[in-house]
Amino acid sequence: MKRKLITLILACTMAFSLAACGSKEADNTSGEAQTVGNEETSEPETVTITSLDGNGEETQVEVPYRPERAALLDMASLDIIDSLGEGDCVVGSATTSLDYLQDYVTNENIKNLGTIKEADLEAVMESEPDVIFIGGRLSASYDALSEIAPVVYLSTDSEKGVVESVRSNAETIAAIFGKEDKVEELMAGFDKRIQTLAEFAENKTAIIGMCTSGGFNILGNDGRCSLIGNEIGFENIGVASNVDTSTHGNEASFEFVVERNPEYIFVMDRDAAINTEGAQLAQEIVENELVKGTDAYKNGHIVYLEHPAVWYTAEGGISALDIMLQDLEGALL
Repeated sequence: MKRKLITLILACTMAFSLAACGSKEADNTSGEAQTVGNEETSEPETVTITSLDGNGEETQVEVPYRPERAALLDMASLDIIDSLGEGDCVVGSATTSLDYLQDYVTNENIKNLGTIKEADLEAVMESEPDVIFIGGRLSASYDALSEIAPVVYLSTDSEKGVVESVRSNAETIAAIFGKEDKVEELMAGFDKRIQTLAEFAENKTAIIGMCTSGGFNILGNDGRCSLIGNEIGFENIGVASNVDTSTHGNEASFEFVVERNPEYIFVMDRDAAINTEGAQLAQEIVENELVKGTDAYKNGHIVYLEHPAVWYTAEGGISALDIMLQDLEGALL
């Protein structure tokens, strides 16, 4: 009986010891996992992204990761930051007439930094940004702005296409804010919409023009509104493929438009886009006696882009792309 009792005590002691060891090992495993977890969630202080320099050449720029103070001098970049839900970091912005970005202009806590074409360098400095975003209109100020903070200069590339440029720029900005997983979600649906418009545009000719200062400039597929000719696929018969129209297009006579007699005429009103005081309306300029003789006019195929400020000042943004496609869908489909 005594031997059985001793045996029972020894067995219980061993069982207790094994249980304690098992518990200790589990605690250690939990601790190691926590350590790994901490390592996985640690954030870098900076991230290196591919941007452009003042000459428009690709360059590597080191910027703060998840910057807390950003100066926005480019509406497409502001558009993307807003779409990513990171607008709280904006401490300064260029002025804009875009409705969907007005909160950044009217917010008294966000400093006015001038325009997308002429930055107020003193105001930029006073806003104490961690990073500055610019577009092509401020490329000449790249070096001066770089003295204040790292400059991220992004643009659209007509050879790559507007849609892929938007995707690429969104990925770059998302990487700065740790929001890479959001880009595909934000870009979802664009390709299908492009395809639907492209099916409509197949084998149709067009002239794409911009009204400015009372005149009519022809645009090619190498700059503004290139979405219409490149991705949507209208045959742009306004200019030869080797003619540079990337800035403001080339001035053309309406006799030329009549001679080419396109099936569609697309018109962007630059004066309306930049709120030119006293400017003549695009429709008044375009719908003259000469143009009224074209097939485009007779068939009701003159398309005035409904949101010219978006096309002219924010091309490259996610919300901008949505609005631009809506302008085409509303007029064509």
